[in-house]
Amino acid sequence: MYARRKLPSLNALRAFETAGRKLNFRAAADELGVTQGAVAQQVRALEEYLGVTLFQRLPRGLVLTSQGAMYLADIGRAFDVMGEATEQLLASPEMVTISVPPSFATKLLIPRLAELNAAFPEVELRTVATEALADFDRDQVDIVVRLSKESFPENLQAVVLFKQELIAVASPYLVADQARPFTLEQLQGLPLLHDSHQQWPAFLGVRGKLPGAVFNQTTLALDAALAGQGVALACRAFVAADLSAGRLVQLTDTVLTIDPPYSLVRKRSSSYRKAVEDIWQWCTQRLSFE
Repeated sequence: MYARRKLPSLNALRAFETAGRKLNFRAAADELGVTQGAVAQQVRALEEYLGVTLFQRLPRGLVLTSQGAMYLADIGRAFDVMGEATEQLLASPEMVTISVPPSFATKLLIPRLAELNAAFPEVELRTVATEALADFDRDQVDIVVRLSKESFPENLQAVVLFKQELIAVASPYLVADQARPFTLEQLQGLPLLHDSHQQWPAFLGVRGKLPGAVFNQTTLALDAALAGQGVALACRAFVAADLSAGRLVQLTDTVLTIDPPYSLVRKRSSSYRKAVEDIWQWCTQRLSFE
């Protein structure tokens, strides 16, 4: 751990730097909006602190001593660095961090980022794709999207975005001209694509393990379905755009609704940063699905 730096008063340094540029206490006082006596007092206090004479006081103004001139050059650079750092901070966009499950990020959030950026160009959205529980303070997260079977604690605000309505989808090239809707028995005759949630037995009303390729993420199963490799079970909200564009087709009329729903969550507060409030409102409107 770094030791705390021993520094003079910032006001004294400002008075010295301004007087050093102006070589006149009155002119320095005008720039700083204080009295001439206040500037002179701050400079004297700095000289006493340093044990060094920084100016020669002459009837018509000030002259820097050799040590004063060297110190002014360094202090001037330090003020320039602080000024540039402040300008960069003020010019940088406000960051909002949102944590979402990977499938949600891929299928719903990322396709809408251009729309979000156009609506809020001053906001930089940082997306964390994970299914792990987030700690708002430790992980520095502003908003999360989560599935939770338990009620959210009182210190959190939660809004339901949509229920998990699972449907069976496949590439139209896989089923070609076969008549739809398929029966559940016909569906079992097609290659099934499984994800880590393993909902096919519940969807088909059967017991035991079913054959087919297994993926650790729903998005991978959907990619395989889009490539014509088989039939995937997917939340209707995640495949709505693919169904509308004809990249996927729904094979049966069966819908399996499971708990919990997808919810938008944030810490309760009496006042939110404007950027967080803007993103929250945008998410409730553009990421909900019925």
